[in-house]
Amino acid sequence: MWNTPNLLTMLRIGLIPVFVGVFYVEAPWASYAAAGIFGMAAATDWLDGHLARRWDQTSPLGAFLDPVADKLMVAVALVLLVQADPRTLVVLPAMVIIGREITVSALREWMAEVGARAQVAVSSVGKFKTTAQMVSIILMLLWHSALGPWVYWLGLVLLYVAAVLTLWSMVIYLRAAWPSLSGQVSHGPR
Repeated sequence: MWNTPNLLTMLRIGLIPVFVGVFYVEAPWASYAAAGIFGMAAATDWLDGHLARRWDQTSPLGAFLDPVADKLMVAVALVLLVQADPRTLVVLPAMVIIGREITVSALREWMAEVGARAQVAVSSVGKFKTTAQMVSIILMLLWHSALGPWVYWLGLVLLYVAAVLTLWSMVIYLRAAWPSLSGQVSHGPR
């Protein structure tokens, strides 16, 4: 249970309050530090899964915590970005991404209950979505940096790309689950 991949996942969860604290610091270095902390968390998201598979250290705890840590970090970052820039332009993709995460998490939980969890496994579209999402958030966190406002706007464009991929991957999951959701596949009494 206390293997390296699980410790990396727990580190990612532990970085959330540090990330929030640094986000609110009013200093020239704060946006770089917040982006760095988020980037480190994003890197551990990839690294913990890679190490778990490579070292054969997958565990039920890791399978549970990894997606939770990812969703928590992204949701917190999006809420902070919306709070800092509450324009509809920022709110819409954040709303889509957070709403999709809740919907797909509920779908996966329900599919697991009926014994069909494998039908809603992570897709390649979901992996592209995650990459676009992480890069966009890092760029948007750099909005007060010396790099200039173009970095923020590039991040916002990527956030829209992530939102479109988010909707696309949600449709893929819902289509895979539709036979179970519509009652076309019987899973026994409920």
